[in-house]
Amino acid sequence: MNLFTIAWKSILQRRLASCLTALSIGLGVMLMVLVLVIFGAVDSAFTQRSVGYDLIIGPKGSDLQLVLSAVYRMQPPIENLPYLYLDQIRRDRRVISAVPLAFGDVTEIGAFPIVGTTTEYFENEYMPGQSFRIRGTRISALFDAIIGAEVARENGWDVGSRFSIIHGGAESEDVHDEQFTVVAVLDTTGTANDRTVFLNLDGFYAIDGHEKPIDEVEKRLRDFYAADTERLSLAMNQLQEYRSRASGNPENAPAGGVKTYNSPDAMKEVTAILVRTRPETPFDAISLSAELQKGFQAMAVNPVRPIQRLMTGLLGNIQKALVVLTAIIILVSGVGIFVSIYNSMADRRREIGIMRALGAGRHHVFGIVLAESALLCLGGAIAGWLAGHGLAVATAPWVIRQTGLLINPWSMNTLEFVLFPVVGGLAVLVGFLPAMTAYRTNVADALSS
Repeated sequence: MNLFTIAWKSILQRRLASCLTALSIGLGVMLMVLVLVIFGAVDSAFTQRSVGYDLIIGPKGSDLQLVLSAVYRMQPPIENLPYLYLDQIRRDRRVISAVPLAFGDVTEIGAFPIVGTTTEYFENEYMPGQSFRIRGTRISALFDAIIGAEVARENGWDVGSRFSIIHGGAESEDVHDEQFTVVAVLDTTGTANDRTVFLNLDGFYAIDGHEKPIDEVEKRLRDFYAADTERLSLAMNQLQEYRSRASGNPENAPAGGVKTYNSPDAMKEVTAILVRTRPETPFDAISLSAELQKGFQAMAVNPVRPIQRLMTGLLGNIQKALVVLTAIIILVSGVGIFVSIYNSMADRRREIGIMRALGAGRHHVFGIVLAESALLCLGGAIAGWLAGHGLAVATAPWVIRQTGLLINPWSMNTLEFVLFPVVGGLAVLVGFLPAMTAYRTNVADALSS
């Protein structure tokens, strides 16, 4: 009979105490596994692997808010840019793709964010090396829509489904009259695209209530192009023509809540512009960003840097704090195992004496106690590891629905690979003193007690 078999029989004799001490280790390991799985999913979502663009151009303001709004759809947009500015960016020799985004509404069912964009958005990679897989057709009609995988799953929508949207956000009760038709469904991407509804940008502009008063638009354009008289003149000419056309021809007025006329570019706005620069000249993105930073019209943000600051400055510290907390829980559990084994030594003096009398050496007794400590610690750790990943498997669908994070419940963090050696070392530490007590037990005294 080997040492571990004897140690296991000793544990079975004190089932309740042994299970409780192992459970404390298991709970600590389970908590640590959950922390690592969740933060692993967050780290995967908020890294460069999730962004397929070199720059995001938006109004002056917080770079972090711009990225969280344009890429992750977790913050309201800062402000809007004139649509004419999009054409200005597209004409820049350094830019090979400039995709407009227009935000502002949510779906009536599920309150999923609405994004007005162009077909170019789906032709670009949503992350390096990853292209969209779409089931359905391209957006062609004015009120066509493409929906993300989570939108389709939660709302039960598919190609051909029709839906309405709410103006201004989930808190509003202003439902637009327009009905949109799903023409395609995106495959799961593990990004915010899964929880987004994409509209034809022209259809987004045609929605009743999305157009600002002409006087307000004129003021904003004058402020934006104060130093660019040529583009300001072009914009003012378009506004003047639009004002005359809308007021002088009743047939061009809105009918039934749906615009039947085309607004000029000067009346349109975009929330952000996703930019890809020439890959053969990596300094194009840096020079374009620096150039815009000097001006007052807009800013260009590398989508990775604000998120890295967020991860290292806030989320990274939270992760470290939670890992340290769970490590303390495991350490305290180890102390509990030490107390349990050490206190049991007084009741096991006669048992140890009999083992010694039957021929067991001191080192055998020492090894049995260490084996018992190892079984309790490592057994609890294995059970906690399985429970942690099992709980992650069970809750992953709910977390995905609530946050949009694509969680792999069985993904392994590097800390998990060192977890079991550390727990093994803890088992040796907490079992050493009780093992030495058993090692020093006097056979005669033990048998006479």
